[in-house]
Amino acid sequence: MKDYKDEKMKSSDNNSFDKNEKLTQETNGQNYSPDYNSEGNEELFIVQLFKKHLERIKISSILHPKRTIIKIIIILNIALLLICTLIIKNLMKDTVGDVGFFKTVYYTVCLMLDAGAIENVISDVGRANVGLVIICIITIIFGMITFTGAAIGYITNIISDYIENAKTYSDKIIISDHIVILNWNNRAVDIINDMLYLNKKEVIIVLVNENAEDIRKEIDERIFLTQRDNKSLKNKLQIIVKEGSTYSSKQLNDISLDQAKSVIILGENDVADVREMDKGNSNTIKTLIQVADITSSEESKDNQQIIVEVEDEWTEDIVNKIISHKEVLNECKIIPVPVNKMLGQLLSQICLFPELNSVYSELMSSKGTSFYSAYINEKSLISEEEENHYIEKTLYTNNDVIPLSFMRSKMGKFLYYMANSEKAFAINEKVKRQDLKVSLNTNYWVEHKNIIIIGHNSKIKALMDGFDSFRGEWNKKNEADIISIMVIDDETSLEQNNYYRDYKYVEKVVGASIYDTEIMQNAINEFVDSREEDTSILILSDDMVPESDLDAYALIVLICVQGIKYTKIENDPSFDKEKMDIIVEILNPKNVDVVRNYDINKDNIVVSNEYVSKIITQMRDRIELYYFFEDILTNDQIDSEEYCSKELYVKKAKDFFDEIPIKSSAFELIRAIYEASPDTNKSFLLGVVSSEGKMELFEGNQEDRVVEIKHDDKLILYSNH
Repeated sequence: MKDYKDEKMKSSDNNSFDKNEKLTQETNGQNYSPDYNSEGNEELFIVQLFKKHLERIKISSILHPKRTIIKIIIILNIALLLICTLIIKNLMKDTVGDVGFFKTVYYTVCLMLDAGAIENVISDVGRANVGLVIICIITIIFGMITFTGAAIGYITNIISDYIENAKTYSDKIIISDHIVILNWNNRAVDIINDMLYLNKKEVIIVLVNENAEDIRKEIDERIFLTQRDNKSLKNKLQIIVKEGSTYSSKQLNDISLDQAKSVIILGENDVADVREMDKGNSNTIKTLIQVADITSSEESKDNQQIIVEVEDEWTEDIVNKIISHKEVLNECKIIPVPVNKMLGQLLSQICLFPELNSVYSELMSSKGTSFYSAYINEKSLISEEEENHYIEKTLYTNNDVIPLSFMRSKMGKFLYYMANSEKAFAINEKVKRQDLKVSLNTNYWVEHKNIIIIGHNSKIKALMDGFDSFRGEWNKKNEADIISIMVIDDETSLEQNNYYRDYKYVEKVVGASIYDTEIMQNAINEFVDSREEDTSILILSDDMVPESDLDAYALIVLICVQGIKYTKIENDPSFDKEKMDIIVEILNPKNVDVVRNYDINKDNIVVSNEYVSKIITQMRDRIELYYFFEDILTNDQIDSEEYCSKELYVKKAKDFFDEIPIKSSAFELIRAIYEASPDTNKSFLLGVVSSEGKMELFEGNQEDRVVEIKHDDKLILYSNH
């Protein structure tokens, strides 16, 4: 008896287990036919099924809230329509008889859409029925809530969401032939601003990780200020700032990256990254990998150009490896722009020849006279001699351009020239050779350069490399160094740079903070007074500080240095104020007006971030210009046997000529200097800086421009040496 009961209990337990297992299977979406023999099991199944449906509805409402709402609105309105139709149909039987289901539906729909339809319903019925009137009123009230109100609310919400999405650009943007800028830094706004001068309709999409609204305001303010100062300048740019991950393939595809004509990848502002330059910028690398994969696909636009800002050697090395891989596949053009290296070289040239600041500022911009490139598809140009002949041929068949150099790169053969328009190169007209002859000083040599560097930033190594390059070309053997430099900086920075012991031409370093004005004054006076030649004082702006503190150090030092200069003039009225040439580096263009208030010539204010924007803007359409900029910013190396690299120089007329030439046209003077210069160092005259400091570039028709060189004028020349 005991065994039988135990067996029965076991059997009962097993049955319960089997049924629970079947119920579990049903809740997991498997087919299950419940055992309806048991009333309790059927109720349990219904409860579980109901709970499961509620869970599905809840998940659906979270994932698709709009879809869930429209379903509820439809279900409620159908239910209301059916219930009210049946009630009205039954109430109308007592008065007008059976009017039919569909006509009753018509009455109900009219009541739901228009409260005034109640009069038509009562009129058709023939006499009012209290119950019918009440039901009609209820139908009207609930119809206004569930149909009219809900529909209006839903449509309003859709419109509101559409407007909100349009503001944030969260939907996919289908577009082609546009410009994409990825990431944001304190140089980015100037890149966009410089595109204003192209006077072309451009669509620019900026994808940033955060602060999209602040960036929109920054762009609007910068463009407003530019248009205020240049009232004839029209804003033809359409700018979209979108927030998202710059190394997300979905986000990049959402801005039609594969159809963009050019992509600019910027380094993000990050103080920590700048202070640890050797660790590189991983964000730039991750972004480039994603971009390169998208642009190298078969569906992407042909000849897309990718410009990448790199601020350190590690990042540049990785970028070059990515380029090597993509070049093997021959699928996209990637050009790294070593920002700090180029700016450092630029600053070194401006220190050596301060007039170059205004020259580069114009020639690297898109405002007028600029550097241009022309693709040369002539198979006959296979030697350097033939290429030089082509330059000379251009010189004598076009008086609207000044041909500069012929360079070969992986992109082909290009002639680089200076003109006020790219179209000027297409003007071909035979020009007569001129009779003007000039005599050049064959023993010309650059005079000794004295430089004081105050402060530091991330470009200091590139700056010193620029001086090294210049010394390598201009130092005479067994003679004194061509450069003498003194550095004034705080002790921490001096220690980080090993007190500049690696640079033999740094004669002295002075440890002084911005508060040590007396130490700074004594050091500057001693250095300037002990030299016969002029001294260039370069004040560096620290870019390794938060953005809110940019240029603060440079502005404070400027006040101190100007005070030193004014004191010298007061103490010695015969002191030549040109002997101290103060050059200030500024990062934020907004601070330029502040600097000018301290009697600094605008040509001596170097807005370094603007130079990066100018270079990138020019490269955007003519990526081959990178090789030209790379060449003109680098002098020949110390061990070079001949002068190969060409640079811009500012040379004094009295030293460059044996005899000052007579008044002539710019056309005559340019070609006379070219013919008089030796074959190994052909010089091209680009313009003149008058003794009063006014810079003039020879743009447009050179025959219409009359030039009279004076003894103290300076010549802007493009040459090997």
